[in-house]
Amino acid sequence: MPTSGITTFSLSNAGLAVSAYSRIQIRRTALLAEHMEDARVETNLMLSKFSNLQPNLWTVDLVSVPLIQGQVTYDVDPSTIQILDAYISFVGQPEGDRLIFPISRTEYASYPNKMAQAVPTVFWFDRLINPTITLWQAPDASNAYVLNYYRARQIQDANLPGGEIPEVPYRFLDCMVAELAHRLSRIWKPELEAARKQDAAEAWHVAATQDTENVPMFIVPQLYNYVNNQ
Repeated sequence: MPTSGITTFSLSNAGLAVSAYSRIQIRRTALLAEHMEDARVETNLMLSKFSNLQPNLWTVDLVSVPLIQGQVTYDVDPSTIQILDAYISFVGQPEGDRLIFPISRTEYASYPNKMAQAVPTVFWFDRLINPTITLWQAPDASNAYVLNYYRARQIQDANLPGGEIPEVPYRFLDCMVAELAHRLSRIWKPELEAARKQDAAEAWHVAATQDTENVPMFIVPQLYNYVNNQ
C-alpha cells in the first residue's frame, strides 16, 4: 500500500481545542463561544506550565551582547525563562571562546570586590520580571568581549482565530491535546478529570522523554586530591 509521502500534519489552536473537547465528550456541534474562550485561556496557561518544565529545546536560541568595560549588569529579554550555557568571545583575538559558569545570588553577594576588572568567569542570572545578567569579574580594557548565551525563551502566545498554529513541534501535539483536555475537564466535565489527568501525565512523559539531546554522558572521578594525598 502506498504511503502519503508527506509529513505536514499539524493542528491549529482551534483544532487543538476541538480535539480536547472531544476527549471530554463535548462534540464540536455543542461548542459555544464560552467554550472556545475557556480553551484560549487554558491553552495559554498550559504553555506557561510548559515554559516552567524546562528546557524546551525548540525555544532555545543564542543571544550575543557586546560587553562594556567596567559594566557588570546587562538587561535580558523578559521572554527569557532560563539561561542554559554562556561563554565569552574575544573579538579579533586568537584565544577563541571561554566558557563561563552560573552562580547564585548568595555566591555573588560573597565576592568582596564586585567591580574588579578582568576577563569575566561567572554570571548571575537574576530572574526578575525584567531580568538581568550580572558578570564577575567586570570586563577589562585588555580586549573587546562579547557575551554569548543560550537561553530558553517563553513559548509564543496562542490565539484561536485565523488558523493560527501553536509554537510547538510535531512530537508535542498529542501532549497538548491531552493536557488541554485535562484542564477543560475541570471546568466542563469534573467527573472525567481524574482520567484526563492520567492521560495528560502519560502524554507529557512521552513527549518530554524525546525532547532531549541524544549525546553520550561520561562520568569521570576526580583523582587529583586522592593521588596527591598518598
